[in-house]
Amino acid sequence: MKIENRNIGEGYPCFIIAELSANHGGDIDIAIETIKAAKRAGADAIKLQTYTADTLTIDSDKDHFKIDKGTLWDGKTLYELYEEAYTPWEWHQKLFDVAKDEGLICFSSPFDFSAVDFLESLNVPAYKIASFEIQDIPLIEYTASKGKPIIISTGIAKEEDIALAVQTCRNTGNNDITLLKCTSSYPAPLELANLKTIEDLKERFQTEVGFSDHTYGWLAPSIAVSLGAKIIEKHFILNKSIESADADFSLDEGEFKEMVSKVRDAEKLLGKVSYELSEKVQKNKKFARSLFVVKDGKKGETITEDHIRSIRPGYGLHPKHYKEVLGKKFTKDVERGDPLSLNMIDQS
Repeated sequence: MKIENRNIGEGYPCFIIAELSANHGGDIDIAIETIKAAKRAGADAIKLQTYTADTLTIDSDKDHFKIDKGTLWDGKTLYELYEEAYTPWEWHQKLFDVAKDEGLICFSSPFDFSAVDFLESLNVPAYKIASFEIQDIPLIEYTASKGKPIIISTGIAKEEDIALAVQTCRNTGNNDITLLKCTSSYPAPLELANLKTIEDLKERFQTEVGFSDHTYGWLAPSIAVSLGAKIIEKHFILNKSIESADADFSLDEGEFKEMVSKVRDAEKLLGKVSYELSEKVQKNKKFARSLFVVKDGKKGETITEDHIRSIRPGYGLHPKHYKEVLGKKFTKDVERGDPLSLNMIDQS
């Protein structure tokens, strides 16, 4: 899969997305500075959310629309939350321009058909389907039909939900799909992360895979990379004093930079499948075992276990020759501490 100039998948660095979400606090200047800070922190991309309260829900205070599930937002109605958290559409062009100037890829999560149409007018390079929209099959179908890479969070999805979403994309001819393991809890407890699912998602659905993280800190993303995640998405905030619905589980610049560093370290540790030795390791091979003379011997004397041993360092014959050498004769006088070599041994 490729988003703008970035290849995503095996053999390429993990694609790290800073999620702006509501962390602009309703101030475009904060949004702009957040994008710049995300670049400094090492993000590859900045992601927006494109909706209004009216495209997500209706303004109602009936019990169905009140938040009371033990979240950070309990006491609000859905409409109140989304009205507070949304990113004004008139900001988008400016934010896309700032991201481009900073060298960041910018894209968004649409939440209805009008948002897709609006984002198409901005020529977005990819789309993200949010966890709670994975059941909105018409939205997924319409979004995938635009032929752009599509990233899908699986936070509230059962296996059959994921299968239907993936097949919906494929039915439009769009196979550029990445599934993100996600725990839709804010913040997400570590014991609910179930990161082993990342490997299973890749095998089961034959897509690229990644991790959308709502835990605290950098530990979960770095482990996710070791399990095959090729995209990491994490909420990013300029300053935790900003009043935002997502501030509690977002990383600031220093924290995000540390996460990026840990992810890159994890990638270095994973490396590639290789049985070749680096130049540094080759040099250290001299400390390996080899056959050495440990008792003085005379020319013509039969070599016994008293004469040779497998010891460090590695300047003598390979220890695999030990039994072959025993019983043969020295071709010259040898001293204790000499590395054993073929020219010391009568091969006849």
